[in-house]
Amino acid sequence: MTTHRAPLEQSLAHGTATAAARARLGVLAHPTLDSWQSAPDNRWVFRHVEELLPSAVVSRMSAGHAPIEPGVLRDVQGGSRRLEELYTDGILVERGGRVVGEWYAEGFGPDRTHLLMSVSKSLCGIVVGALADEGLIDLSRRAEVYVPVLAGSAYGDATVQQLMDMVAAADYSEDYTDPRAEVQAHDRAARWRTPHDDDADDTFAFLARLTRSRDHGLRFQYCSAVTDTLGWIIEVVTGQRYADVLSERLWSRLGAEHDARVSVDRGGCALANGGVSCTLRDLARVGRLMLGGGEIDGRRIVSEEWVRQTLAGGDPALAADSPNRAVFPEVSYRNQWWATGNERGNVYAIGIHGEYLWLDPLTDTLVAKFSTQPAPVGTASLRAHAELFADLVAAAG
Repeated sequence: MTTHRAPLEQSLAHGTATAAARARLGVLAHPTLDSWQSAPDNRWVFRHVEELLPSAVVSRMSAGHAPIEPGVLRDVQGGSRRLEELYTDGILVERGGRVVGEWYAEGFGPDRTHLLMSVSKSLCGIVVGALADEGLIDLSRRAEVYVPVLAGSAYGDATVQQLMDMVAAADYSEDYTDPRAEVQAHDRAARWRTPHDDDADDTFAFLARLTRSRDHGLRFQYCSAVTDTLGWIIEVVTGQRYADVLSERLWSRLGAEHDARVSVDRGGCALANGGVSCTLRDLARVGRLMLGGGEIDGRRIVSEEWVRQTLAGGDPALAADSPNRAVFPEVSYRNQWWATGNERGNVYAIGIHGEYLWLDPLTDTLVAKFSTQPAPVGTASLRAHAELFADLVAAAG
């Protein structure tokens, strides 16, 4: 693993990070740890995250190139307006392994990486699935079996499968607008925000501090700490850092065009829950892997059975309190992926500022989308995206 650290005073002072380019996006002269996740600064930093945050390279093994064609994006009513209203940085539509539409905002393109935010969780889920296939992880065993220091903490007695499905219980608020929420302390431990004197030294120390709120398995609780716990388990069972495992088990086998990156804290702990950056075309290859039943270009990465279970979704009753239920009444969560429970069997990965990987198994179609919405994704945004994706799938013929 190659680690690159960017001092804050140098974070946006080199390469393509010119003052004029930032000014066009309304970005502050020097985004900080406390401003980079919010508008307007996120518009720049999500495209140049490695210039502000320490990160680790997820290596590729091959490269390829293809022309950019708007295709079906021209056929959707109000397409340009909708993409602009949804703060789109790039979008790609693929049907049956063939790109039928691709578009990038000014200043962005197919060779540029973008922060995935919580779409990163779904990549972690694939890696856990692959390691379970190999017998390195038993999904029925408790987390503390793999990471003994978690004993007595929130997730120590949760099974790996409960972590995968986010039905593990912790005293943790994912309210991104509340400065007192645990997700804020989590960010500070990962050095995504300026740390306080009493904060944990790094991500793993933060996870070990969490306490359990109730019995596990009773209901769905969306929680970023769960995914970083899975990342910790991955490191223990492989004896490698997360970036290296992500490279060996997934990225190098996807046939990715470019290296990905993952944010790491000062201890080298990768932020598996939201720290991966990659190109749009390479994200689409992750979708192709899932639609291909865990295989891509003849390479088996994860078992067909694991993919089948993931696409089938979890128990909707456990997600009765999820705000996503307002858009998808039968929504559920399985293996770090969202399942709509609708008649089409749509499954998706989603990031807080409108990053998406949308799968339509009925037509073998996927939509990959990068965005930098100024506010966290809510019900209105989710509904607008679902309608856009449905229109794009229909236009793809």
